[in-house]
Amino acid sequence: MAVPVAVSVVRGLGVALTCVSFSLVASVGHSSSSYWAWCMFSWCFCCLLTLLILLLELSRLSQRLPISWNDFTSAFAMLAALMLLAASIIYPSVVFSCPACAHQVAASVMSCLAFLAYSVEVGLTWTRPGEISGFLSTVPGLLKVLEAFVACIIFICLDSGRVATFGGLQWCVAVYALCFSYSLIIIILTVGHLLNTCPCPLNQVLVGCNVLAAVMYATAVVVWPIYAFQNNPRPSSCHHCAWDGLLVVSFMTCVNLIAYILDTVYSVRLVFFITPS
Repeated sequence: MAVPVAVSVVRGLGVALTCVSFSLVASVGHSSSSYWAWCMFSWCFCCLLTLLILLLELSRLSQRLPISWNDFTSAFAMLAALMLLAASIIYPSVVFSCPACAHQVAASVMSCLAFLAYSVEVGLTWTRPGEISGFLSTVPGLLKVLEAFVACIIFICLDSGRVATFGGLQWCVAVYALCFSYSLIIIILTVGHLLNTCPCPLNQVLVGCNVLAAVMYATAVVVWPIYAFQNNPRPSSCHHCAWDGLLVVSFMTCVNLIAYILDTVYSVRLVFFITPS
C-alpha cells in the first residue's frame, strides 16, 4: 500500500475511533469533572480536525493554503497521539472507577486504539521515503511538539497558591513558560514557512536555545520538588487533589528535561557531526 494511501486510511480510522469514544462517553451522561471535559475535548478535537484534514486533501484545497501542509499534519498527528494517550490514561483511572460499566470500558479501549492509529500516522509521515520532509516531520520537530504539550500539562496542574508562596516555584514556572514559548514559536514559524527568514544562523540558534532550555529544566527538576513538597505531606483524604498535581508537575518536568536533552543531542549531531552530502 502506498504511504499516502496508508496515511489516509489511518486518519479515517482515527476519525472513527475518536468519534466512537466521544459518543460512548456522551451517552453515559455529563460530568462536572475537569478531567472528563479534557477527555471529551481531546476526542472531539482530534476527530473534527482529522476530518477537516481529510476533506482538504480530498478536495486538494490543502495545496492552496499558505502553510507548510506536511509540517502542519505531522505536528497535529503528534499532538493528537499525545492528547489521546493522556485521555486513555486519565479517563479509566480518574474519571470513572466502574469495571462493569460497558460503555466506559469500550470508550477507553477505543481511545487506546485511536492513540495507536495516530502513532502509526506519526511513524508513516516521519519515515516517508524519497521525499524531503519538513522540520516537524523530523525527530527534533516531533520533540518540539512533545515539549510544548508536556508544558501544557504542567500549566494545568500548577497550584497557584503554593507557587505564589515560594520564589523557587516561581522560577520553575518561569522556566516552563519561557521554554514553552520557545517551542511554540518554532512550531508556528515552521508551519507558516517563516523559519528560513531568520537573519541569523538558524541551526546554531536552535542548538543554543536547546542547551539553555535543558539547563533551565535541570534546575527545575531539582528546585520544584524541594519547594513543592517541603513540609507538605500528602493529605490522607486526598483523592486527585492539588498535591497530586504537584507530583504530576515533578514527573512532567523530568519528562521535558529528557526531551530537551534528546533534542539538544540530536541537533548538535546534525549541526556539527553530519556533513551535508
